[in-house]
Order: sequence, then C-alpha cells, then structure tokens
Amino acid sequence: MQRVPNAGFEPVLQKRLDELWGKPVNLYRALGNHPALTAAWTEFADAIRHHSRTPRALRELMILRTAQIARSEYEWAHHLRMARKAAVSEAKIAALARWRTAGEFDAKERAALALTEAVMACNVTDAVHAEVKQHFSDAEFVELSLTASFYAMVSRMLDAMRVEMDEDVREHAPKLP
Repeated sequence: MQRVPNAGFEPVLQKRLDELWGKPVNLYRALGNHPALTAAWTEFADAIRHHSRTPRALRELMILRTAQIARSEYEWAHHLRMARKAAVSEAKIAALARWRTAGEFDAKERAALALTEAVMACNVTDAVHAEVKQHFSDAEFVELSLTASFYAMVSRMLDAMRVEMDEDVREHAPKLP
C-alpha cells in the first residue's frame, strides 16, 4: 500500500508538470506532498531526459538496467514505453540483463551499462571510468553518471513511498525480466 497520499499541486507547479509530462504520474503525485522538492525534481528530471547530449535510447537502456537491478516494476513499466519510443530495439530490451555477453550491444552501450551497474553498486572503479572515457567526453561522463544516479534515486523513492502503479500503465505493464 502506498505510504503517502497522492497530492494535488499548486497552480504554478501544475502548469509546469502539464507542460513537461502531461498528466502527472503517481510518482509525481506522491512527491507532491513536498511541493518545493517536487518542483526541483521536475526540473532536474527534465534536464536529464530532454536536454542531454547523449542519445536518448542509450539513456533509456541505462534506466531500464537500473530498474532491473533495483527490481522496480514501476520504473521498468514507465521507461519501457519511453525506451520503445526512443527506438530501443526489442532485441536489446530482451538481452539487457545479459548485456555483457549479448551481441546486441556495441562498445559505447557496454561502457554506459558498466557505468550504470557500478553506480548502482556505489563502486565506479578506475577501470569502469577508463572504459567510459574511451567513448564519451567529460561532460558526457557527468551526464551518464547523473542519469544512472538519478534513476537509482527514482527507484529508491518509489520503494520508500511504495508508489502504486498508474492504472493506465498497470493494464499494459510487462513484468520485469
């Protein structure tokens, strides 16, 4: 059962959420219990999602891998739709848990997924950093690190608040592999 009620929003925040996401999902409605933090979260999420240099499909792969590791059904269901919209192939989605040995992933994707797993484990080694730096600039390293870290936080907040799956997503939500 969800641990905090879904909240409404002050008009300014409601307008911004509508501009960015359309109807706010249950995660945002749960976060809405603290309007100032919801506003900050919203802008940070928008920057990662829509104002990044790296390809959206790559970042969605990272987010899906974060959801797998965290066992976050909510994060998986929402970002599976976004990954598909970003043209992530079904073959990559199916092979994601075994990305190290699967032939579907190129060297850049493997580096980003290694970073994702290292961030989730709180252990980004020099070797992982060196691998990422073979393919990405310093700014992109920061961006990818922030992506993995932010979505690790998302899964942890979903768990802490026990956010219930949105009804429209629940109907079509495939289970975590």
